Amino acid sequence: MVFSSVLFLFRFLPIFMICYFLVPRNMKNLVLFLGSLVFYAWGEPVYIFLMLFSTISDFVWGRLIEEYRGKDRSRIFLLCSVVINLFILGFFKYADFLLQTVNTVFGTSIPLLGLPLPIGISFYTFQTMSYVIDVYRGDAKAQRNILQFGVYVTMFPQLIAGPILKYHQVERYLQDRHADIETIGYGVKRFVTGLAKKVLLANNLGLLWKQVTELGNEQMSILMAWLGIAAFALQIYFDFSGYSDMAIGLGAVLGFHFPENFNYPYIAASVKDFWHRWHISLSSWFRDYVYIPLGGNRKGAACTYRNLLIVFFLTGMWHGAGIAFILWGLYHGLFLILERVWL
Repeated sequence: MVFSSVLFLFRFLPIFMICYFLVPRNMKNLVLFLGSLVFYAWGEPVYIFLMLFSTISDFVWGRLIEEYRGKDRSRIFLLCSVVINLFILGFFKYADFLLQTVNTVFGTSIPLLGLPLPIGISFYTFQTMSYVIDVYRGDAKAQRNILQFGVYVTMFPQLIAGPILKYHQVERYLQDRHADIETIGYGVKRFVTGLAKKVLLANNLGLLWKQVTELGNEQMSILMAWLGIAAFALQIYFDFSGYSDMAIGLGAVLGFHFPENFNYPYIAASVKDFWHRWHISLSSWFRDYVYIPLGGNRKGAACTYRNLLIVFFLTGMWHGAGIAFILWGLYHGLFLILERVWL
């Protein structure tokens, strides 16, 4: 189920909103949690159990980490949580890529698993990892209400395309939130804006890109090639930005304040500026949980360059399982290094 579908707009969303606003305040989290599970289960019902496992697992790890904070056990519990989360993400997202690589390198014929990718797994896995890391660092208190934590993990407005929410950004809204007429109006306007980006712009630009790619070399002029490139670049932006706008809008209607995820990235003056504007929640996640723990820029130029390459290698991997995504990430990391050297 996608936000721009007739099923979502004219069936799921109206029914959910009626239920959400009719129930008393102390039941809104329950309605949001159950509604999110229905949304998630629409395509692959079996993966509900995977999401519920992640929810229960990290809820327990968070409690244990807080209980034994400052002791060796706390670090062990953190490691267990991170390993479990990365294993789940790696198995479903990268298993076939690794098998294909092994088959290519060693000439084997290991059959691929062909598993469908669970919706939103890249997003909710990063969210639960940020939660346990924040609890370990003492930046957040362990959640003691599993329903509130379940809402944080499964919340459908930002499940498809973000923004990636850090626990401290929504903690107070999980406990108590209120949306007045002005906030709801803003949310509806933001949702409609995102829907227009997706349906009117991204989808039609995608059709143009598809038509260009179907042209043969004899029919492809230089102007047509550049038109296709521009269409592809704009389709990616309006698709991703549109989904983020819809997520932020739905969040506002429900009483949440989600962080901005895009800030006109195509007017960026440098690669560094681009990553301050493009998928901001992902950039800040890697900064806070990978780049800075590796040492950031505090240990000299060589370590800084190493850390940037690691971060953007992982950024490429996060976007997709394939050599092209890895090279795309390293490409951005390399140009960030060149900017630091010469600018």
